[in-house]
Amino acid sequence: MEFPERVYTIEEVQKARELIEKGYMHHLDVRGSPEFKRKVEEALNLVKTAKYYDFLRTYIKQIVEIDGLTQLRESEVAIWASMYIVADPVDAASLFIQKAQQMKDFIEGRLYYETGEMRTVKKRIEFLETLKETSKDLDVKKKCEELLKSWTETTFP
Repeated sequence: MEFPERVYTIEEVQKARELIEKGYMHHLDVRGSPEFKRKVEEALNLVKTAKYYDFLRTYIKQIVEIDGLTQLRESEVAIWASMYIVADPVDAASLFIQKAQQMKDFIEGRLYYETGEMRTVKKRIEFLETLKETSKDLDVKKKCEELLKSWTETTFP
């Protein structure tokens, strides 16, 4: 069975869910300018360091450069991202994981409003904690600490 080209209808979501339950993972495709691709690769290396790469490519097929607001495009199984958002690889990596959690929730039929945002933020925080533990790079650890402080102070009073 082949992964649906888009995930929009009930049948397409069910097919995607079935394939993922059987272990399907995407070959992650990055589309954009050479500079965008370079920055995304930096972020993806951090995702690999934290051992979240398989999680990411289970739920995300593409990361595409856009001029505009960064967003998850559920029907395309893609993250649309601006150069601005990938400028900081640690922040970009954590955003990719947050969006992968959002896509996972979508495929599993979990409603996004009410508790969905909290689940995705918790996943982002979990990723940052793991990256901080697994990275040997002191700058990455420091950036994780800064982001964790920011996310926990503003999200969980």
